[in-house]
Amino acid sequence: MVNKNEAEMAVKTLLEYLEGDANREGLIKTPSRVIESWDEIFSGYSADPKELLQSTFNGEGYDGIVLLRDIEFHSTCEHHLQPFSGRAHIAYIPVDRIVGISKLARIVDAHAHRLQNQERITKGIADDLEEHLQPLGSAVILEASHGCMRCRGVRKQNSVMTTSAMRGVFFDKPEPRQELMQLIQSRPL
Repeated sequence: MVNKNEAEMAVKTLLEYLEGDANREGLIKTPSRVIESWDEIFSGYSADPKELLQSTFNGEGYDGIVLLRDIEFHSTCEHHLQPFSGRAHIAYIPVDRIVGISKLARIVDAHAHRLQNQERITKGIADDLEEHLQPLGSAVILEASHGCMRCRGVRKQNSVMTTSAMRGVFFDKPEPRQELMQLIQSRPL
């Protein structure tokens, strides 16, 4: 395992590669700032989805769709270390238990705050909902704009990538899926 000092030295090496001199005034503290910011940006590695989703409440017979939409997220592409960000829409149909809505936002962050690709975030959230909530169905839809598409390569500024994972009744039956799409597309508050 690499320690913090070794990580800072690696950043300094990258700065020397880019700048030629990592000792000018504006760069002297950059290695420690980068590692400190990465500790926050990549905090998802220390998050435990099971712990996040274990606190549930009696659903009191509610058997409709629970949807938290437009959850802003930020992540980092594992291929180019470029940021990508967008919105997540998370839905499930409870059996007996419901989870607090903040937990749905936190599960997005637990997956997004890692070196990632959008497909893995989508699948990981859906897998966690299925495993820990055991709903009748779960659905995860992510829409994101990727820095690696905007800043390099094809340089397409306005492209948006959409991924989805449908489980249970959202996968098996068109009616719940159609209702979900209508809810997602309804007017914002």
